[in-house]
Amino acid sequence: MNISFGYDRKQVIQALRYHFFSRREIRLLLIGINLFTILAAVLLYFKRVSPSTFLIFSILWMLVLLVVWQLLPNSIYRKSETFRDSFQLSADDNGIILETGRGNQHWGWQRFSKFLETPFFFHLYFAPNSFFLVPKDAFRDKDQERDFRETLRSHIR
Repeated sequence: MNISFGYDRKQVIQALRYHFFSRREIRLLLIGINLFTILAAVLLYFKRVSPSTFLIFSILWMLVLLVVWQLLPNSIYRKSETFRDSFQLSADDNGIILETGRGNQHWGWQRFSKFLETPFFFHLYFAPNSFFLVPKDAFRDKDQERDFRETLRSHIR
């Protein structure tokens, strides 16, 4: 299977958000802050804490959401040259070959630890924080996309 693609900024930003929110530590942090904010609101209602306590947890919640939703994805997008390149990807039983104008790279299937499918991309993970994005709009039709998905399922744990 051969596909050619580049990246759309808005789609990449959304994919990076999916990545961050799929991280266990980010989810636990958000759940913890939400619980404390709700607890502060309940205690504020019963006049057990001052309004400043509720305000502090609310501001903390907004800051964490701002960092994870806006700042992290945008800073990674700006710093990475990868998202400005055009790619040719070939996938077969031996692995994936990725070619750019600067060269090519072969990854055997054993190099990938997992994959994640999101609305616009397939995230191919090498490690928990190291991954490569394959855009779904690069496939010529749904059958080619389905074939790629099945190839990933059969070769990546």
